[in-house]
Amino acid sequence: MAVVFALGLILAIWVGSQAERIRAMSVAVQTVPHMAEDAPPAIPPPPVEPLVLKDVTPQDAVAINAAVAFSTAPNPAARPFRFTGDPAARARALDCLAAAMLYEAGTGDETGQRAVAQVVLNRVRHPAFPKTVCGVVFQGQERATGCQFTFTCDGALVRVLSEDAWTRARKTAGAALDGRVFAPVGYATHYHTNWVVPYWSASLDKVTAVGTHLFFRWAGWWGTPGAFRGAVSGSEPAVPKLAAFSEAHRAGLPEGMADGTPAAGALAVPASKPRSLMQTGDTFVVTLDRKALADSYTSLALATCGARPYCKFMGWIDPEDTPRALPMDPLAADRMAFSYLRMKDSGFEKSLWNCAKFPRAANQCIRGTAGTASKGNAALRRRPGVATATPAVEASAVRRRPEAPALPEPGPSQ
Repeated sequence: MAVVFALGLILAIWVGSQAERIRAMSVAVQTVPHMAEDAPPAIPPPPVEPLVLKDVTPQDAVAINAAVAFSTAPNPAARPFRFTGDPAARARALDCLAAAMLYEAGTGDETGQRAVAQVVLNRVRHPAFPKTVCGVVFQGQERATGCQFTFTCDGALVRVLSEDAWTRARKTAGAALDGRVFAPVGYATHYHTNWVVPYWSASLDKVTAVGTHLFFRWAGWWGTPGAFRGAVSGSEPAVPKLAAFSEAHRAGLPEGMADGTPAAGALAVPASKPRSLMQTGDTFVVTLDRKALADSYTSLALATCGARPYCKFMGWIDPEDTPRALPMDPLAADRMAFSYLRMKDSGFEKSLWNCAKFPRAANQCIRGTAGTASKGNAALRRRPGVATATPAVEASAVRRRPEAPALPEPGPSQ
């Protein structure tokens, strides 16, 4: 018994000494000149990588992500953010932040919204990112493969948000701009859902999980508090895509650039021109321009539908596949490249793509096409950025009836 006690005592002393050694090493590292908060390293900040996904199933992705350990390094809360621009600039920053919170985390998840807001504000203060809230949120939105937040370039902004959800999100966003901190994510600058595996996630430190989203910061000095002291601009740009539901952005645009209608606020890229178009009532059958960006199809649908309260827009790439009459045959339906449906009476508005032709998030795929893209396509830069919407986010971000029909299958349900 005495021997066991002695061995236990020796083990406890050794463990204690090792812990003290680790703590001492941590302190030493923090005192090395290139690790000090006020002395950034000579190398530039890391590049902002696009969200290139590994070709794995959602089930495998969950398992792969779960096997990656959380960082054991300290995860201090971010310093409070204080917006310093004039009231007009603050109003634009507020609406950019609120839009990111709603479209990324959903309308009913305030915790997730606060986590998204913290990541946005962390990025604003990091030298690798733009120096404005709107600049961070809409970074790369002008390029088909460049957006950092997926909702800014995947057509999601055509979705109708409830007034209550918008009001609540703006209140939460205002608190974040005034210094309210969401401590759990610390200085995270990246996140993704646990059912995808971005290539960049292996090189970053996994710091926490909020719901189904995993949050990451850069390893080394560029992920420490000292890296988040960059200058922040008080001048916020007006964003045409938000003009439909943001008076602050509508007022900041040049006269005639936005008229406040959903189409003016929702255009992701300039609308392409159809190669052919057939109209039957409020249904449009279109041959799309194969050289146009896939994101432009939503813009084309909006321009074609105009102010119609009900509109169905269906597009094909190959003229030989485009139906000559309705109802279409099943083979034509299988080859449809894009579909858009609007039903204002029930608050439904949705764009879908054929994911065998265009790699998209699963909730943007025409029924039956998710997961059918080749392995090469599945690893493409589907939406370069920090986030992909989860099914829960997509469902909660849209005001619609519970029975809203799926696209594009024709029939009485539509």
